[in-house]
Amino acid sequence: MDAGGREDERASAVDHVVAAIRDLIRDRGLNVGDALPGEIEIAAMAGASRNTVREAIRILKAYGLVESRPKIGAVITDRRQTAVNALLSFAIDLSAESFRDIQGFRRLIEMNLGEVLVGRIGAAEIADLRRLNAAMAAAADPFEAARLDFLFHRSLVDAAGNRTLAEIYAMLEPVIRRLMETGKSLRRAREGAAAEHADIVAALERGDRLGFAYHMSRHLDAGLEYIPAARADGPPERGGR
Repeated sequence: MDAGGREDERASAVDHVVAAIRDLIRDRGLNVGDALPGEIEIAAMAGASRNTVREAIRILKAYGLVESRPKIGAVITDRRQTAVNALLSFAIDLSAESFRDIQGFRRLIEMNLGEVLVGRIGAAEIADLRRLNAAMAAAADPFEAARLDFLFHRSLVDAAGNRTLAEIYAMLEPVIRRLMETGKSLRRAREGAAAEHADIVAALERGDRLGFAYHMSRHLDAGLEYIPAARADGPPERGGR
């Protein structure tokens, strides 16, 4: 067999192992963060050599589908969506229109959280929300303030207990954080966001679903004040970030 034939055969063997790993992930219901079996187990399952298994995993790493972690081995990840969203977050034009589009999406998710969270969220989660809010208000760096702002909202979504919803929200982190950075260098913006967060938490604590939706709605509109194009159109209703 010539060199070209051997290369084709090796490529075919690697493709076979990649397909076997894909089937294993599906059949065992593995998700992002779960570890793959060891090389020996995969080799036995796929009827391949360990070298072929290593090459298959190397390809999966190159595509951002797995990563190696010390003492754990190959772990399922998915950096592709993160990379796409990071690129989008830098490319997005923070106009009044794009702000309304992003906040409109968040409104569909976050305004309705009160229906689920009231009666479900506990004292420890309320305390964590207050801790994140205080840290955001005290942050001097606008990027750190935006990170803490996102964690506050992500904590609300996570507390609802819907895994799919939480995963979708997490995927949009780079885009949402880019929007949250707007105005965060201004003390009044951070203080305004912190006050609105406090109103949202207080509504949750007293079991006020309508109050939660009201304060969340105002909060999700407030950052429009810091979009230059929007300021030319006049002041928005008071809301949040």
